[in-house]
Amino acid sequence: MASNRLMQRRRFLLHTSFSLLPAALGGAGLARAASEDGEPSKPAGYAVSLAQMQEAVGERFPRRYPVQGLLNVDMLSPRLQLLPEQNRLRAEMPVEAAGPALNRRHEGSFEIDFSLRFEASDRTLRAHQLRLGRLRFPSLQPNVVSLLEMYVPALAEQSLKEVVLHELRPQDLRMLDVMGMQPGDITVTRTGLLVGVVPKPL
Repeated sequence: MASNRLMQRRRFLLHTSFSLLPAALGGAGLARAASEDGEPSKPAGYAVSLAQMQEAVGERFPRRYPVQGLLNVDMLSPRLQLLPEQNRLRAEMPVEAAGPALNRRHEGSFEIDFSLRFEASDRTLRAHQLRLGRLRFPSLQPNVVSLLEMYVPALAEQSLKEVVLHELRPQDLRMLDVMGMQPGDITVTRTGLLVGVVPKPL
């Protein structure tokens, strides 16, 4: 009986609180799934747009890393791309190299694709399961590129894992908590992310 009362209360809060969500959640918010008759019925997830993630990533770049005291590698703000068919994101990472070992600054790039995870300890979405592409530096000698390939992918993986793509505000999670819900799986859509919301364990 207690379990039934709890479920009834959860459904009531879900129904009565939903109209307040857009204002409470600001730019991001809970998206609703459609019922069989086409009417919105229940929260399908917490929506995060590509623009929101791009802005969050841009605030944490550029980043500079020294390589063996010979040169510095600057990683500039990556350009994000949604890959919904793979449920992943791609980051095209511009890179610049300069220093005593080089006669001028050289520009390059490479790609990383990754999935995402929710970090409950700080309410953030972060890169997960990274796959690194080939480093491209058209103006550098092959031997220098080979040297950079020993360091840059690992540095890029480190930097992206440290970067927050989105941070849920405390009030966002409070609203979910009131509804008896918590963040679940993360799905990449054509417009951004959908962080699934699932019932908290009874």
